[in-house]
Amino acid sequence: MSKLIQLQPLDEHNRKLEANVHPPDWTNPTPSGRYNLVVIGAGSAGLVTAAGAVGLGAKVALIERELMGGDCLNVGCVPSKSLISAARAARSVRYANEFGVDVPTGVSIDFSRVMQRMRKLRADISPLDSAHRFRDLGIDVFFGQGEFTGANTIRVGDQTLRFKRAVIATGARASAPPIPGLDQVEYLTNESIFSLTELPERLGIIGAGPIGCELAQAFALLGSEVFLVEATHGILPREDQDAAEVVKQSMIRDGVQLLCCGKNLNVKPTENGKIRLTVESHDTDYSETVDKLLVAVGRAPNVDGLGLETVGVDFSKQTGVKVNDRLQTTNPAIYAAGDICSPYKFTHAADFMARTVIQNALFKGRAKASSLTIPWSTYTSPEIAHVGLYPSEAQDQALDIQTYTQKFSEVDRAILEGETDGFVKVHVKTGTDQIVGATIVATNAGDMISEITLAMTHGLGLKKIASTIHPYPTQADAIRKVGDQFNRSRLTPLVKSLFNKWLAWTR
Repeated sequence: MSKLIQLQPLDEHNRKLEANVHPPDWTNPTPSGRYNLVVIGAGSAGLVTAAGAVGLGAKVALIERELMGGDCLNVGCVPSKSLISAARAARSVRYANEFGVDVPTGVSIDFSRVMQRMRKLRADISPLDSAHRFRDLGIDVFFGQGEFTGANTIRVGDQTLRFKRAVIATGARASAPPIPGLDQVEYLTNESIFSLTELPERLGIIGAGPIGCELAQAFALLGSEVFLVEATHGILPREDQDAAEVVKQSMIRDGVQLLCCGKNLNVKPTENGKIRLTVESHDTDYSETVDKLLVAVGRAPNVDGLGLETVGVDFSKQTGVKVNDRLQTTNPAIYAAGDICSPYKFTHAADFMARTVIQNALFKGRAKASSLTIPWSTYTSPEIAHVGLYPSEAQDQALDIQTYTQKFSEVDRAILEGETDGFVKVHVKTGTDQIVGATIVATNAGDMISEITLAMTHGLGLKKIASTIHPYPTQADAIRKVGDQFNRSRLTPLVKSLFNKWLAWTR
C-alpha cells in the first residue's frame, strides 16, 4: 500500500509513527453485514466521527488511504508546534539580556536535534490516532482508496463495504498557485518541510497566511535567513489589521525579511541547485537566491477518486463537497465533515463538526453547523486569536457594534513580562453587552480566547465577565478590564448626576 505522504528520514521515531498510523503489515478486515456508518478519511473529523459512533453502539468502518491522524498529527499542528516551541526557547535566550540575564555565548542551535525532538514527540502522540487503537474500539479499519460504487456501497481495494450512512472526511492538501517557474523547481509544502534534517541557510516562503507566518518566524529564530513574499499588504490579510501589525513588527524584529505587496513573482532553478526568487515589492525589485522554498498558500479539497459523481454528491475541486447546515450532502445518506466541506480549516472545527454529523446521521438529529462558535489562533510570537465577527463582517450583516479595547501596556502582568504590544479587542452589539466577536494578540492568545468563546457560546455578556474574579496578576485580567470598560460606559451623565445627588443627600 503506497502512501502519498512520505515519512523522512525513516529513523526510529518515524518507524514508530508509521507502525501506528499506517502499519506496513496491516491486513484489512473482512466486511460483514451492513455498517451503520462508513467513514472515509482518518483525520480529525473522521477519527472523532468513528470513535463517537462506535461508542454509541454503531457498527463502523473507517477508511484511510494515507496516514491516520491526517494533517494535524503528521504534517500540521503537531510538528509545527514542536518546531515553534523550539523557536520560542531560542527567542527567550536571544532577548534574555533585556531582563538582566546575560548569555555570553549567545544562541547555539542544533537544528537536527530540534527536528529529532519533533519526530519523537509526534511518534509519542501517535498511539491516540493509531490503527490498533481504533480497531480495539471495535471499528473495522481499512487502508486504501475508498470509492463510492453504488447507492450504499464503497469499494476499498477488492472489497466492498455496504452502509446505511456514510461520512466524507477526506480533508484537503497543499496546492500551489500558478507562479511562473514554480514547476521547474523542487519546492516544499507543509507536507514535506518537516522532513528537513538540515537548516536552510536561506529560506524563501511564499504566502504570509498563518502557515507562512508561523514557519517564517520559527525558521528565522532557529537561524535561517528568511524571505517572506506576500501579494497583499502586510501579513495575515484576513485578520484584524491592528493585531497583524503587532505580529508583523515582532517578526521583522526576529529577522524575517517581508516582501509584501509582491508583484511579478518569478521562480527559477540556479546552476548550483538553489532557487532564485525575483519579485517587486513596494516599487523595488528584489532578486534573492535561497536554499529551499516553502509554498505556504493554497489548499485543495481531496475529492479525487471518491466516485462522488456515482452517488449524486455535489462537489467542486476548489471548495470541496457541498453540504447543508446539518452537514448533509446532496445525497441524503451521505454526510461530510472537516476541511473537505468547511471554510474553517482547523482541527477543533473538524472535531465539533464530527459531533454534529453523529447526531444527524445516526439519530436523525437537527444539529446545525452554523450554531458552532469556532475560535482560532495563529501561533506566531505573539499569537493572534479570534472568535466571532470582524467589524467588516458585522457591517455586511447591517449589525451595529461597539468595540472595547484593552491594551496590554496597561495590564500589570504584561508589563512585568515585557509583552506590552498586544491588546484584547471585543465587539458587542450596540446598546447591549452581547459579545459578537473578539481578537486577542498576546503570547498566549490561543489560550485566552477560550474565555470569550465560552461567554459567546452560552450567552454571557461583558457584565458577567466584569463580575468574574480573575487572579492577579495575569494577562487574562485584560479580558475582565474590557468588562469594566463596558460598565463604565453605562455611567451616563444622567446616571452620574443621580448618584451625586444621592451621595450628597446621604452624607
